[in-house]
Amino acid sequence: MNWDLFEGLLSGVNKYSTAFGRIWLSLVFIFRLLVYVVAAERVWSDDHKDFDCNTRQPGCTNVCFDHFFPVSHIRLWALQLILVTCPSLLVIMHVAYREAKEQRHRAAGGDDGRCLYPNPGKKHGGLWWTYMLSLVFKAGVDMVFLYIFYHLYRNYTLPRLVKCELSPCPNMVDCFISRPTEKNIFTLFMVVTTCICILLSLIEATYLIGKRCRERVLAGSRDSQDCSLPSAEPVGMEGQVFHGVDYKPPTASIPPTASSPDAPPEEETLP
Repeated sequence: MNWDLFEGLLSGVNKYSTAFGRIWLSLVFIFRLLVYVVAAERVWSDDHKDFDCNTRQPGCTNVCFDHFFPVSHIRLWALQLILVTCPSLLVIMHVAYREAKEQRHRAAGGDDGRCLYPNPGKKHGGLWWTYMLSLVFKAGVDMVFLYIFYHLYRNYTLPRLVKCELSPCPNMVDCFISRPTEKNIFTLFMVVTTCICILLSLIEATYLIGKRCRERVLAGSRDSQDCSLPSAEPVGMEGQVFHGVDYKPPTASIPPTASSPDAPPEEETLP
């Protein structure tokens, strides 16, 4: 394993993750990957060799082992770890795509002060959806593998003795599993760490959705406050009415007087 490349990938994932994502990464790297590499592989290295059945019938032991162990724990865990870590690499690739696009934009437009992504690693737009889908995918993969382990090995435990009567066994034979207690301990440990990883992924997804909704609500409240602000009037202009250029003021009507020649004659009143 190239540890330098692996360290670079881990630092990239840790850089663009939230606090919950960093805890998830530490849990996967320390309690799942290292336990798998250092201890679990050795525990299951002799599972087929030390699977003993009380018969000498050729092929009976192999048939019974294949029936009770269709897929090895080690291979299932290896596939699970690969599928769980791939979405985090997808987030790093998305950030690298943004950075490359920003560099091409600056090279084509020159130093005009404009940029497509001021912070390529900030989770907005498409990167937010990529990160959210990666969380959902990681939680979904862990749930599926938990179901597979439960379906293959009931209650995630291995019995000490299994009885097999498959052909070519002459009759019902007893088969013994090597180191069942140690295997059960490692199996339960991996199951518990997987459940914690699922919980962390769901908490992080809830946190991101809540943060996004809060930002939308605050942006909407700021817009509504800007629209409701009254326009300021100039000092000393309160109460004045302004009219257009075509406005004509109304003329005051003057009542006729006695000296006016157009005044109508007064009617005489009879006694």
